[in-house]
Amino acid sequence: MMLFLPELTLLGACLIIFFVGIANSSTTSVKNIAIVLGAIIFGATLLSVNQEGQLFFDAYRVDSFSQTFKALIGGSLLAVLLFGSKLRDIKEEIHPEYFLFLFISVLGLMMLVSSVELLAIFISLELSSFAVYIMVPMRDDSGKFHFQMEAGAKYLLFGVMATGFMLFGMSYYFGLTGSTKLDVLVAQIPAMMDQPAAVVATVLILCAFFYKLALFPFHFWVPDVYEGSANETTSFIATVPKLAAVALLLRIIVMIDSNGDIIVNLLMLCSILSMFYGNLSALVQKDIKRMLGYSGIAHAGFVLLGLLVFQVTGYAHALYYIAGYVVMNLACFLVICSIATKGENLQIDDLTGLYKRSPLMALTLLIGLFALAGIPPFVGFMGKFFLLVDALKQDYLFLVTMAAINTAIAIYYYLSIVRVAFCTGEEDQAAIATPLHLKMLSVVLMAIIVIMGIFPAQFILYAENTILAIL
Repeated sequence: MMLFLPELTLLGACLIIFFVGIANSSTTSVKNIAIVLGAIIFGATLLSVNQEGQLFFDAYRVDSFSQTFKALIGGSLLAVLLFGSKLRDIKEEIHPEYFLFLFISVLGLMMLVSSVELLAIFISLELSSFAVYIMVPMRDDSGKFHFQMEAGAKYLLFGVMATGFMLFGMSYYFGLTGSTKLDVLVAQIPAMMDQPAAVVATVLILCAFFYKLALFPFHFWVPDVYEGSANETTSFIATVPKLAAVALLLRIIVMIDSNGDIIVNLLMLCSILSMFYGNLSALVQKDIKRMLGYSGIAHAGFVLLGLLVFQVTGYAHALYYIAGYVVMNLACFLVICSIATKGENLQIDDLTGLYKRSPLMALTLLIGLFALAGIPPFVGFMGKFFLLVDALKQDYLFLVTMAAINTAIAIYYYLSIVRVAFCTGEEDQAAIATPLHLKMLSVVLMAIIVIMGIFPAQFILYAENTILAIL
């Protein structure tokens, strides 16, 4: 039972929310119940961190790797619930249904990081994805904003296309090896990387995870979905699914190794294009969520630097970087959800004078953006530094040069937002009231960003031990 504790807890949470919806409970009750359930889910993931074992005829593996990612997913879910539980731009009558689909999506993501069989991966991926497809159009359409339906349709269509590619690739893997289990594939596929069928199959399977991670060329949904979704939905999409995507990429990437020249070159190209497309597009954005969406595309390109090393240290640094990225993004979205009191989309100019209206939120935004930009001593700097050093050791000089150029580009638009936030606004701007629990959460997020940046050694060591569980 302990092996499946996080998933069982989530199933119980889904049932509770379902019955709460049937009972027509008040909005406040639904919100409070969701937060309590989020805390219980996070606690369950922490309790099961050291569990090891296999379930469902060895299609489902519980180890330090999967449990670490589940803890990260559970913590991120709790943070999103704390600062996004009011659901200001979601109709009150569907709040229980919104939380239900949120928990279902998280259940799929937790199943995804433990799945070591192709069909189990497919089912988990679809369970997590379709719940979010429904959450996007749930945004209230009674005001001036009616873009959520288009955003939901784009998200669905791109997701279905990526899934189709993945299934086609899985069929190739099965045809080549006669098995759908990852341990068999890891043993046989690397020796087949000189065969066109193996190369095509690997590329097609990677498409689904590129989509989840918002990596070029499966990134086109990002800006529209970020802008069209409610702020709370966007904060979830921008953080939690990326953890599961990196977990699955790490499981798949060990089948390639550095001998797969075609795929290595393709991954390098995707990394470079993601960084340039994301950063150059972010330069001209006025909507802060669209800007964070484009920056997320660029950061996905950075994550690939660690995977391209094909060594434990590179994989560990990729894990460290994505964990730091999630915390940095959560800090930024906490500020967005706190400032947008009616759930509206924020323009960058709306942050003018933020340091006067809410000094704590201004400081949280500053640290989050500084970390995303890669400015020391925050986690973003150390993450980028480790990834660049890893790539340089592998003689990826051109790739490192491109990444360094993109770091400089990113600094410009991140710091331009900081400049706006610390500009003097109009004298009659009202102060922003921040509840105590949000103040505490902002302090916790800032502390994590700083501590991970100043003392990275212990986090890297833990990440390396975690990676060894799948090698």
